Amino acid sequence: MALPPADLFDVRSMLSDEERAVQDTVARFVDERVLPIIGDCFEQARFPAELVPEIASLGLLGSSLPEEYGCAGLNGVSYGLICQELERGDSGLRSFVSVQSSLCMYPIYAYGSEDQRKQYLPGMARGEIIGCFGLTEPHGGSDPANMKTHAKKDGGDWVINGAKMWITNGNLAHIAIVWAQTEEGIQGFIVPTNTPGFTAQVVHKKMSLRASVTSALFFDNVRIPDAQRLPNVKGLKGPLGCLTQARYGITWGPIGAAIACYTEALNYAKERILFNRPIAATQAVQIKLAEMARRITQAQLLVLQLGRLKDAGKMQPAQVSMAKWNNCRIALDIAREARDILGGAGITTEYCPIRHALNLESVITYEGTETVHQLVIGREVTGINAF
Repeated sequence: MALPPADLFDVRSMLSDEERAVQDTVARFVDERVLPIIGDCFEQARFPAELVPEIASLGLLGSSLPEEYGCAGLNGVSYGLICQELERGDSGLRSFVSVQSSLCMYPIYAYGSEDQRKQYLPGMARGEIIGCFGLTEPHGGSDPANMKTHAKKDGGDWVINGAKMWITNGNLAHIAIVWAQTEEGIQGFIVPTNTPGFTAQVVHKKMSLRASVTSALFFDNVRIPDAQRLPNVKGLKGPLGCLTQARYGITWGPIGAAIACYTEALNYAKERILFNRPIAATQAVQIKLAEMARRITQAQLLVLQLGRLKDAGKMQPAQVSMAKWNNCRIALDIAREARDILGGAGITTEYCPIRHALNLESVITYEGTETVHQLVIGREVTGINAF
């Protein structure tokens, strides 16, 4: 019996019934609702906001958080599968869900007060309150300890000044999770985006993540009450804890992009006739396709083990770094090779590889560049910090 081309090691058999049901549900949504429109959205630089209510109704926002806050209470592997299937559609859509779930809902759940959880999480799970995450600044993102944005205590309020850059969902958001220097170290704040002094500016001229909203945020004497501060964390461990959650999803997402590109290249190679035979009959193309299948299999096995470690409470940040580095790299390489197999057709958005390749240039960069994650592993194995 022939093996499934995109699951040569039968990874699906290692999933629970619930995990398979989650994957099937999201896959169906992507096939029916995302793929018919996403090429045009990318070309038009338009985020498909009309899909947000459906994404929310499927339970995909904050899917791993408890049901008492209106969330689905799924395990980490299920969240990973959600990210994989969404990114098979487009990295921009997966980025929207990653930011909402891991960078906005997670810190409110993990670091917020019970009042904050009850105030925000149910509405965020329903897609009625959209969040963005303000950590990266214009002068650089890989050294967050050097942030310039600051919050000063003024009576019972905090006054925030500064700027954030490359912020997904910035112009869609109703609230921003903002990290700022204070006299007591870095702290997080829930900032309603209608607060006087807050402005968001769309980043234009992007050639990547075009079906996603990317913004710059500016804070000019933004005054918020102390009740908007996240009370249960101080220091860099707050934002870095969020990033570990989001990076975990990003280890799964690019597999979806890779599978989309590989599948399209495989189908095209079987149908494209050159010199009286399909190009899939040539050694050069078969070796490329076999290499894609090998690397996708590596990535699938890596993230499944990572997910099992996460669900057992044993996942370490360095393991997330290795998986993010590995899987973003394989996906970007596969997208480029798929584009090559498609020839001239590969440069159009009629086919997915060029769109995924351009998107993956962002995915391999954000939430820790490839170099940053390489150095994390270097530090882990040598015990020496080379940053």
